Amino acid sequence: MQTEFSDTSGNQAGRKEWGERGTAAATIAARLSFEHVSHSYGRIVAATDINLDLAPGEIVCLLGPSGCGKTTLLRVAAGVERQNSGRVLLDGLEVSGPGGFVPPEKRGIGLMFQDFALFPHLTILENVAFGLSELDRAEAHREARSALQRVGLLDYEKAYPHILSGGEQQRVALARAIAPRPSVLLMDEPFSGLDQRLRDSVRDETLTVLKETRASSLLVTHDPEEAMQMADRIAHMRNGRIIQSGSPREIYNNPVDAETARFFSDFNEFDGAVENGSVDVPLGRVAANGIAEGTKVEVLVRPSAIELCSQDGFEVMVRTSRFLGDHCLLTLAVAGYEKTVRMKLRDSEAPESGAVVRVCVNPAHIFVFPT
Repeated sequence: MQTEFSDTSGNQAGRKEWGERGTAAATIAARLSFEHVSHSYGRIVAATDINLDLAPGEIVCLLGPSGCGKTTLLRVAAGVERQNSGRVLLDGLEVSGPGGFVPPEKRGIGLMFQDFALFPHLTILENVAFGLSELDRAEAHREARSALQRVGLLDYEKAYPHILSGGEQQRVALARAIAPRPSVLLMDEPFSGLDQRLRDSVRDETLTVLKETRASSLLVTHDPEEAMQMADRIAHMRNGRIIQSGSPREIYNNPVDAETARFFSDFNEFDGAVENGSVDVPLGRVAANGIAEGTKVEVLVRPSAIELCSQDGFEVMVRTSRFLGDHCLLTLAVAGYEKTVRMKLRDSEAPESGAVVRVCVNPAHIFVFPT
């Protein structure tokens, strides 16, 4: 079959629908555990005393900036890298540590790379069947075709990777990862190479496939929005350590420190000191939440926490109002405060530049941390 391909903006493959939902082959999920795992590359410390436990079938995102140790943990779990200390366990059995080392191909763990890592000299079908070496050729091809059917690319089994768009290559990589029915699936920034238009749709479909396979999944990303969309639980990393672990809602609403809060959203930031159990900022007094008297603090207020109110609150002037699609970003002039304050509102509610309005602040989106 001769198939025409062009770029991602309008190719035939780009418009190809994913396969029928609910048809991905399920697996028996395993529990993946890191116990006091540390690793370094020479003098560069990549991971320090990592303790993390993935329940069977759970999707966990390792979230953090580049160089914080996320990919190192993924490589250690896969067996591509051997940690300096600590243990990695699958269903309570040690696969890497003082007690021994199980090679990657014996762990039942799937790994999906950032650059897809498809073999250019193999057809799509051969790429997907590559990890099914323990099956005979006919059975391996049956399993590979089933995985390709689920991602909607069975028609292209005889094509080669170079003629596929980035989105299609990602789908082939996903098919290859799920074809052996791994008990744990590791994914290293799998969507970072896609443009925004493709990323959202491919990410949503991939999440659906992961839920269908029931595999325990560990996903590396530096994008907090992606982590919140994909994960049952987020492990936020910084400088080789897990700073905070919890559900997306828990971490977003209760960040452990200012740097974690900033990683998830923008803020208006004010300096102050605790006096009589609260802090004075340009938008009023804020509860200090038990921080000791006299402590210097930073107060973080999300732009979306500032709301229009009819009577209470503070009178401010709207300096600018910028339309950003479903919402507007406003900058406010507050009496006695030289810097501007940012506010986010639905477009239908946003006043025009120059308007004088009254605002109040939702305390659920105010965070106070010692400086």
